[in-house]
Amino acid sequence: MSKAPINLVWFKRDLRFTDHEPLYRALEQDIPVLLVYFFEPSLIQYPDSDVRHWRFVYESLTEMQGRLEDRNGTLYIFHQEVLPVLNALNEHYSIQSIFSHEEIGNNLSYQRDKDVQVFCDLHQIQWKETPSNGVIRKLDSRKNWQKRWEQIMNHPPYLVREHNWNLVQLPNQLYHSLKGEEIPHEFTIRNTKFQEGGEYWAWKYLQSFVQTRHIHYSKSISKPEASRRACSRISPYLSYGNLSMRMVYTFTKQHYSQSSNRRSLQNFMSRLHWHCHFIQKFEDECRMEFEAINLAYQSLVKKRDNELIKAWEQGQTGIPLVDACMRCLVETGYINFRMRAMVVSFFVFNLWQDWRDLAHFLARQFLDYEPGIHYPQIQMQAGITGVNTIRIYNPIKNSMEHDPDGVFIKKWVPELQHVPPSIIHEPWKMSEMEQKMYQVSIGHDYPLPIVDVEISRKVASDQVWAIRKTKVARQEGARILQKHINNPKNRKV
Repeated sequence: MSKAPINLVWFKRDLRFTDHEPLYRALEQDIPVLLVYFFEPSLIQYPDSDVRHWRFVYESLTEMQGRLEDRNGTLYIFHQEVLPVLNALNEHYSIQSIFSHEEIGNNLSYQRDKDVQVFCDLHQIQWKETPSNGVIRKLDSRKNWQKRWEQIMNHPPYLVREHNWNLVQLPNQLYHSLKGEEIPHEFTIRNTKFQEGGEYWAWKYLQSFVQTRHIHYSKSISKPEASRRACSRISPYLSYGNLSMRMVYTFTKQHYSQSSNRRSLQNFMSRLHWHCHFIQKFEDECRMEFEAINLAYQSLVKKRDNELIKAWEQGQTGIPLVDACMRCLVETGYINFRMRAMVVSFFVFNLWQDWRDLAHFLARQFLDYEPGIHYPQIQMQAGITGVNTIRIYNPIKNSMEHDPDGVFIKKWVPELQHVPPSIIHEPWKMSEMEQKMYQVSIGHDYPLPIVDVEISRKVASDQVWAIRKTKVARQEGARILQKHINNPKNRKV
């Protein structure tokens, strides 16, 4: 008996129906379409993974499932690895094609995709992968990359028809035999401290930003408290594909002429380009997940200090802004870009710890964790690219400039809630009388600094700059510039 032909649409980090080219292409054909998503145990157990990520995914899938109710369809969710399910499905059906977006993920997802390609080749299945958000696989040269990106962003969106989807309904017995164990209960419990997943919330955030909140974007982008309202906050929706970059870019341009602060929207759109630029870097050189992109810095060995790392992770360093940022990040999954750069700088320079010892911890905390941005950015902030300016952020100076009244600090470090702004940035300088007056004992209620900021900065700067001046570092720097930018004279990489 011949098997019924079907096509698959495999959802990964593209959890939407709007402007979804693989879904659009699959529905164009006359073959019934099976919609699938995999909660892969191997990815869930990978050290960059956290419940907050999978909760966001679950919320996104739940919304998608709801939108399928009037289309008489189901998005089949498996708590299984991909290949065993594909093999079993191919025994019951004749899989003609798999449609999906290319995933620029971690090494584990990359290896899985290579295995899936072997499976497809073995069974004469076409795997039709679509580029994600302007990132080009197997890119030969960055020449004309920006022009190509603009063309992709300006292409009409791939809007699927509202009704008459020819979707496959799996027999209940077959699905239950393949779906695996129930999704972990903790993935299904709403946590109001984190942004909620799904297209609905993605558009709510984007609309409120483009229509009103962007007015304060440029002046508040670096401020730890004000940025929580003035920034777009759409990063997790881009990371998990609730929004396509094209729709964000198009929607923003549509509102640009009516904006009362066009400069802010222009700055925002430039960061959309920046977003894809960094993911393209990671796509072209994904070893950045494990080793310094500039190989000269492989010689930089730092002794791991678990006590320092623990204090940093728990927001107990004795440096108020650093501690406020770390506590806020762990609790809510978000801090702004400058604060991310600052906490990385403090870890790798002031604490003199290896960037690889923070990479997975921060990945687990960032709700918007995007491997293609995460690793290039950490390496840039760690000063190991050999081409970017080495920035060692002064957390005290940043505290005074961006949280002058200590509003953010007091919110997340309540031990200092009675300390006045004039002292809160350096509380270890308080006298015993002042500590009694402001109801905090430094060294007891709140720790003394675990490191001298100025001395540690100087020691770190000397060592990192010494490597940068070597012949190997300069040669690697030239290679990096040639590979990752269109004009090597432009050092903004």
